[in-house]
Amino acid sequence: MVNYKTYTTVAKPNATEQEALVSFLYKHLGEYGDDKEDIEKAVLYSLSADASKGGFILLAKDDSEIIGCVVVNKTGMEGYIPENILVYIAVHEKTRGKGIGKKLMKQAISTSDGDIALHVEPENPARFLYEKIGFQNKYLEMRLKK
Repeated sequence: MVNYKTYTTVAKPNATEQEALVSFLYKHLGEYGDDKEDIEKAVLYSLSADASKGGFILLAKDDSEIIGCVVVNKTGMEGYIPENILVYIAVHEKTRGKGIGKKLMKQAISTSDGDIALHVEPENPARFLYEKIGFQNKYLEMRLKK
């Protein structure tokens, strides 16, 4: 049976739980992931009580095993940029295609206050899930790395 848990700036995971969810994301984001240190930064940002930060983390567990995770950070730019950015979503490879990602996305949408933005690479198969849920490609993102 799948259980869902929400972590916030008030209801934070303990150090062991936090390390487990960072490790889960690192492993299951695969080629679309980031360095473990960057994942941890996003997690800490979402759990920060600092007024300019915050967000939430949603976890799906089957018994004690993590099978899905979403990290949403507040942008602090209400009105001209979406209030939230979905930074990470990952589902355990053994449970992909069973609706866990869709449930996590819908729960993230209902949990967040305001609009949500996300970045997805064109070839990432998760893109089709986002489009089914209602996300639209409004802009072409361009970045300059210094």
